[in-house]
Amino acid sequence: MSFTEYSYEEAIIEIFKNLGYGHWHGPEIERDYHVPFYEEDLRSSLCYLNSDLPLIAITEAINKLKDIDTGSLVDRNNKFTYFLQNGITVTYLEQDEEVPVIVKLIDFENIDNNSFKVINQWKVQDKETKIPDVVIFVNGLPLVVIELKSPSREETNASEAYTQLKNYMDKIPSLFVFNAFCVMSDLTKSKAGTITANEDRFMEWKTVDDSCESTQFADFDTLFNGMFEKERFIDILQNFILFSKDKMDSIKILSAYHQYFAVNKAIQRTIEAIERKDGKGGVFWHTQGSGKSLSMVFYTKKLQKVLNSPTFIIITDRNDLDEQLFSQFTKCGDFLRQTPKKAESRVDLINKLKNIRANGIFFTTMQKFEESDEPLSERNNIIVISDEAHRSQYGLGEKVDPETGKISIGTARKVRDNFPNATFIGFTGTPISQKDKSTREVFGDYIDVYDMTQSVEDGATRPIYYESRAIKLQLDESVLSRIDKEYDKLSEEAEPYAIEKSKHELSKMEELLAAPETIDSLCNDIVNHYENDRQYLITGKAMVVAYSRKIAIKIYEKILQLRPQWKDKINIVASSSNKDPEEWHELIGTKKHKKELARRFKDNEDPFKIAIVVDMWLTGFDIPSLTTMYIFKPMKGHTLMQAIARVNRVYEDKEGGLIVDYIGISGALRKAMSEYTENDQNNYGDMDIVNTAYPMFKEKLEICQNLIHGFDYSNFFLNSDLKRAKVITGGINFFLSKKNEKNKEEFVKEALALKQSLSLCRSIAEENERLEAAYFEAVRTSLTRITKPGKISLKSINESINNLLKESIKSEGVINIISTKDEEINLFDEDFLYKISQIPEQNLAVELLKKLLNDQIKTYTRTNLVKSEQFSEMLKITMNQYINSQIQTAEVIEELINIANEIRKAEKEGNDLGLTDEELAFYDALTKPQIVKDRYENETLIQMTQELTEELNRNRTIDWQKKEGARAKMRSIVKRLLNKYEYPPKECKKAIQIVIKQCEQWADLEYEV
Repeated sequence: MSFTEYSYEEAIIEIFKNLGYGHWHGPEIERDYHVPFYEEDLRSSLCYLNSDLPLIAITEAINKLKDIDTGSLVDRNNKFTYFLQNGITVTYLEQDEEVPVIVKLIDFENIDNNSFKVINQWKVQDKETKIPDVVIFVNGLPLVVIELKSPSREETNASEAYTQLKNYMDKIPSLFVFNAFCVMSDLTKSKAGTITANEDRFMEWKTVDDSCESTQFADFDTLFNGMFEKERFIDILQNFILFSKDKMDSIKILSAYHQYFAVNKAIQRTIEAIERKDGKGGVFWHTQGSGKSLSMVFYTKKLQKVLNSPTFIIITDRNDLDEQLFSQFTKCGDFLRQTPKKAESRVDLINKLKNIRANGIFFTTMQKFEESDEPLSERNNIIVISDEAHRSQYGLGEKVDPETGKISIGTARKVRDNFPNATFIGFTGTPISQKDKSTREVFGDYIDVYDMTQSVEDGATRPIYYESRAIKLQLDESVLSRIDKEYDKLSEEAEPYAIEKSKHELSKMEELLAAPETIDSLCNDIVNHYENDRQYLITGKAMVVAYSRKIAIKIYEKILQLRPQWKDKINIVASSSNKDPEEWHELIGTKKHKKELARRFKDNEDPFKIAIVVDMWLTGFDIPSLTTMYIFKPMKGHTLMQAIARVNRVYEDKEGGLIVDYIGISGALRKAMSEYTENDQNNYGDMDIVNTAYPMFKEKLEICQNLIHGFDYSNFFLNSDLKRAKVITGGINFFLSKKNEKNKEEFVKEALALKQSLSLCRSIAEENERLEAAYFEAVRTSLTRITKPGKISLKSINESINNLLKESIKSEGVINIISTKDEEINLFDEDFLYKISQIPEQNLAVELLKKLLNDQIKTYTRTNLVKSEQFSEMLKITMNQYINSQIQTAEVIEELINIANEIRKAEKEGNDLGLTDEELAFYDALTKPQIVKDRYENETLIQMTQELTEELNRNRTIDWQKKEGARAKMRSIVKRLLNKYEYPPKECKKAIQIVIKQCEQWADLEYEV
């Protein structure tokens, strides 16, 4: 017996029952299907939770929930989320006075006061009627929709569940107004995400209690046991779901598991630091790109309540980073329930702190602490959050300038002196150096480490790869070595006079790097590399990191000289100064201009594809689709790691980000990685594509060669589109043969891995290797599209292959696998069926015909059980004969076309009888036994069919499939009507069961998705 979706549904319900949830079967609950929540349970729960409030207040709160009906689904869900986390403010009259009160929807303090239910088959009527698999209710509110897919059905998986969820959001949006998050699962993968999340942002929950991670493949029940333990589930609902909103967009965010557990550890460490009175809250190290800024928001929100409204001072060391982090907090203002503010000066910060004794979220920069050593506040309910806690500006000790004798105090000491009784916590995306004692002295040890390895395994980030092209510039090695040494000095917290000396040395070297021949070589290589290897990858977004603003402008002007048509494609993003030459003003632009560039670069459809930067956008600026960074600027340590992390964000099928080095940063990269975890050093200590992606590419290329061994595809290397088309169809035919079909799935998997590895090392692969990979990708793409579930479009297959060849080998020709007059091929296209029978690749012909027949039979499975069984059996017999070599390929093609013709005839049968498709299904069920046709006149059978259809339509109800009592009523209706015609015949009493089965299938059809 197969493990069906029903079996999986029951297994999930059992997990929830073990967690203490009550279970109800949706169809057993009498209710208005237009109301998506469980109103009876909601009303009783709210009365219990708000026992001090009059019933009129409860009724008003429920009415407010029902009235969330204006705006988009996201807007409505945003409003509900606020109600869920903060309660609903209502007013009622008492002695002719309006009394405002808050009706809480959940008791966040006493978990057991809440009602937890798991309900399967919860019917909702909206634009259409749909029945989600499993819905989790808290106090009658449908907070989580779980969509399951059968692990035993090859054509379905978790991705199908995601598509189903999006379909529900479109067809029954009222249910998702009250949604906290969704879960999709197919046993092998269970992932959670919000109503605004793309599929790649649905994430696994990889631990039940933070004791260990299922690092690669979490058990299906880990998510359910991990997220839905009652106390944790309520904590997630209150503190770990937020909306990030601005004028352009509104995104709902659910905390990932690593954020949830780390933030709660940070809360505990903060409490302990306050109790110890040492101010050391610890360091929160989560690798760049894994959601560090949002973790700060979650931490701030929850700590407000735990510590009874402390004041938060958030410190960054750069204005642009301050702006980016402030922007993130501002977007989450509703969640935080207060508006973050920026301190424009030290005096401004003093005034802001003077006016409050609690609450407040204030942003400031390190520079403001250089102005004075006087305490800003001696309160002990201040939490100082430092972003990138280990930058070079920190220092606890006093330093003496040997030239002037002046004593300077490290900024870290000044910050501590300014807030002597505060608690300090550091957030960082890169590790603290082993030599860095100041950071530990200020903040204490690590709270939590979420390293690069775990982040990539979880799908929170993508790996970074490195390609050296410094040799292309033919720079003097001694110059690069001198630059490297000076940057080493800058990165080692040198004395001020030494820093100035290094900057002076570097300014002299800038002239060498800005030499016309160097800029010419650099820009020619960037253009060549981008055009040939990167522009068609994902959205084609790339960054060029320039040594200085002067060099950035030279690069911009030279690239436009080489490619004048790139005017809209490339821009400079750099800070400006009053001392800038006049000709720079228009290129660099105003603050408003840079904001507009940021908006455009984040828009994947915008023609702006290449940003030339110096310092801006290298920290805190996220472009998930960014895949390439060209570096012509020395960087060290955490500065380097933060910069290259711009390309590690998750986006669709992005395999990883590529760093292209023109200045010689490989040594700095190795040195920076030496501070990372042992796992990271083992997995990512060497990012060079020469040693990583390229060997992987070669390995996958050899595997694909071995899998296709025996088929000659050498004509693909000739400059003839006709010959290429023939060897592509020949390759498809090869893998669809009985002999090689067992290798088909492996080839598809390995060819995909080949494509992914080539996307990272295309520039160093040989031309013949790239051509061969393009061939394998064309065959893989075609095989996937031909054999996957759903309608097949030869037009889309042809287009995808032509685009693929255009991008990979610059082919401008047109290739057609099979020409057909219709965009969507179908069983009733005589021209197509004829062409199928004539193509030389007969294995391909068999596969196409088999797929078309299967698709049509699946349609019958949902509508006409008799025809489904009839044609399914015909197809099964034919394919078994073929597999067992009882008939040859040409004969099986002929048999399949005969079945197609039979199906075409069946499609016309209803018209000949004067029956609709719906009526024909019942006619076929009634007449399946031959004895029925022998016993009754056809006119009588048609009359029976039409009466039965009319009667069933009049009494139609979903409960026929879901309730035994309702199903019995349906059987009674059918039997009573057919009894008038003395049906079924005495000789064939079982005939009624066929009709009943068809009726049940028909009754449920309206609610299928």
